[in-house]
Amino acid sequence: MNPQEIKEFLKSIKDTDIEEIQYQSGDDSLYFKKTDVKAIVPDAKEDAKLKAKEEENKKLALIAIKSTMVGTFASAQSNDKHPLVREGDNVTVGQKVGQIEAMKIIKDVLSNIKGKISKVLVSNGQSVEYGQELFIVDTSK
Repeated sequence: MNPQEIKEFLKSIKDTDIEEIQYQSGDDSLYFKKTDVKAIVPDAKEDAKLKAKEEENKKLALIAIKSTMVGTFASAQSNDKHPLVREGDNVTVGQKVGQIEAMKIIKDVLSNIKGKISKVLVSNGQSVEYGQELFIVDTSK
């Protein structure tokens, strides 16, 4: 068999479920065995895509509770009380996680998601802006 015939032969069996083949014609003899190259050598692009997807999933699991107004953040009902939530606490939808006071008007900050407080981004008495992230919540837990 000449090289062109071998190429055509390989093309003809490429998309089949044939795993192994031995061909003999006169003095010519060929033996081919398909292997899954990806299983032997991981593709660097596929590996990078997988890592990127894992990072994206982690980011999707971390969601911020944001300020709904400009004012002063209070982490507790009063100065002599414990904070409503701390890092590591679980929160549910509608749970009060803090308060914001502006011009003697106090508005509760409620959780709009369920999860575990991963990070507290503001401290008691800190001025906050509209849309500012107050807490990071891990929704995967």
